[in-house]
Amino acid sequence: MATRAQVLIPITIAAVIIGIVGVLTIPADSKLAEVNFPRGTIKLDSKILDVQIAETDAQRTRGLMFQNELPDDQGMIFVFSQEQVVPIWMLNMQFPLDIIWFDANGNVIHIEKNVPPCKSALETAMCTVQNADGKKAKYVLEVTAGFTDKFRITENSKMQIISV
Repeated sequence: MATRAQVLIPITIAAVIIGIVGVLTIPADSKLAEVNFPRGTIKLDSKILDVQIAETDAQRTRGLMFQNELPDDQGMIFVFSQEQVVPIWMLNMQFPLDIIWFDANGNVIHIEKNVPPCKSALETAMCTVQNADGKKAKYVLEVTAGFTDKFRITENSKMQIISV
């Protein structure tokens, strides 16, 4: 029978390697200390939000990494050219998020509440959040945790793009 150390050491080494590989595969322009995203405005039910727009692969990879906070009237919207299954990862996040997936018509198709940031090398490789049942989304909105409860956002909510 293997000892605890004989089991844990290989797992720890594998987790570190997976974490390093994950970080090394991030596009170079996503790693910049300061990234300026285009900005826009959306309306979610009656709530108006100023949003950072992530529409390129590098911008979507970078997302809200390294940002320290997100006020209730702001968010980040990920825009895709077509509807697709969109996993979201929480690499280098500093705070938890509510994540909302929308179809091309702005209908909510899934909500994940209070998604925590990754904390370890193993989580870095595996800390993606999937939208339920593989539903296809055209937009994904990240807002600070608690937003969906505070503003009563549900799967019956509707997003209207004002300027993106």
